[in-house]
Amino acid sequence: MQADLLDEAHRALETTLPECGDNYRLGYHLSPPAGWMNDPNGLVYFRGEYHVFYQHHPYSPQWGPMHWGHARSADLVHWEHLPIALAPGDAYDRDGCFSGSAVVDGDTLYLIYTGHRWLGEPGNDEQGIRQVQCLASSTDGITFTKHGAVIEAAPHPDIMHFRDPKVWRRSDHWWMALGARQGDDPLLLLYRSRDLRQWECLGRALEGRREADGYMWECPDLFELEGRDVFLFSPQGLEPDGYERWNLFQNSYRLGRLDERARFVAETELCEIDHGHDFYAAQTLLAPDGRRLLWAWMDMWNSPMPSQAHHWCGALTLPRELSRDGDRLRMRPARELTALRQSRQALAIGTLEAQSRKLAVRGALLELELDLELTGSTAERFGAGPALQRRRTGAHPAVFRRHGPPPGARPAALGGRCERRAQRAGRAGTYADRPADLP
Repeated sequence: MQADLLDEAHRALETTLPECGDNYRLGYHLSPPAGWMNDPNGLVYFRGEYHVFYQHHPYSPQWGPMHWGHARSADLVHWEHLPIALAPGDAYDRDGCFSGSAVVDGDTLYLIYTGHRWLGEPGNDEQGIRQVQCLASSTDGITFTKHGAVIEAAPHPDIMHFRDPKVWRRSDHWWMALGARQGDDPLLLLYRSRDLRQWECLGRALEGRREADGYMWECPDLFELEGRDVFLFSPQGLEPDGYERWNLFQNSYRLGRLDERARFVAETELCEIDHGHDFYAAQTLLAPDGRRLLWAWMDMWNSPMPSQAHHWCGALTLPRELSRDGDRLRMRPARELTALRQSRQALAIGTLEAQSRKLAVRGALLELELDLELTGSTAERFGAGPALQRRRTGAHPAVFRRHGPPPGARPAALGGRCERRAQRAGRAGTYADRPADLP
């Protein structure tokens, strides 16, 4: 049955590919050949290559019954699309193979994911859903065999939302973090296993409250970074607060420690990891050299998605290296991306005094690196603005989108340097080489 479902999905992709337009196709970011993409899943290093799986609907550029798309790379720069790894349709995942993770045990690659079923009308959560945690395996990293549900139910009967397993190895056990919702309050649940098949529930590692923490923590990730434990998650239901939480949904984190009782003791307040308007469902990978790499879905629910008219939708961020600066996380593009650089042009802008200045730079695919000295600055706002927003190069329009409240100034910690880097004019990211609260 699984083989037939995968064959059908591949035929749908092949039928749509000739109709796909590239007007909005990004130059450096991983996107689906056709159809819909959202959350990155199953980030793993297997037999000398990086594998990235992702939520995928091959039948249309809209969200639908979730499959697992699949791509791999030897260098984090050049990516090869592989056959779809998982398709829904079995009793336990009839309406979707939702998000999860991937691990290597011996010579086998395992996928752990949430099997989703609607108990009433498809798409209507109010009529009830059933979510279970499932296992699949592969010896070649391409073709996967499903093994069914390995966690059949949530630990409490009134927990309906129970998904997005993140699995990692800790000493002699596999550990699993799950996002859950009880009533209107979010939960982080922990499980433990020796063989990936039999799981012991360790209970609630962290409990939240609706007003302060949202109602659901999606796509949880729990990892150690430079001596501190990090709980990374995608909260739903948080309201805007000053300059924070402008997106409909955000990506946040807390630093703390996972204690001997399997409880996460938070030592910092909730903090957004990225203020960009297209950033959700971030997940990380521990690279062979010890770096912690991060990808996220580069779109946002309920936002304009113009590429849908061209039969595809969604992209992942560039891989980023995570580091810790006290109680804050810092991100920089993965160092491998410098391989994309070709000719270099340096421009000295000088001091700006309440003015805008156009840069004499042309090209379809650019990396712009702005180095701003903030010491003594009295400016309320700065950065790359309307000139880039209006720019159009050939058939590739620059897309700067804002969702939520109107734009405005955000506070910056002066006394340092700020580096603003845009990898292709249409999507920009901000990174700081010293502590700074920047959008």
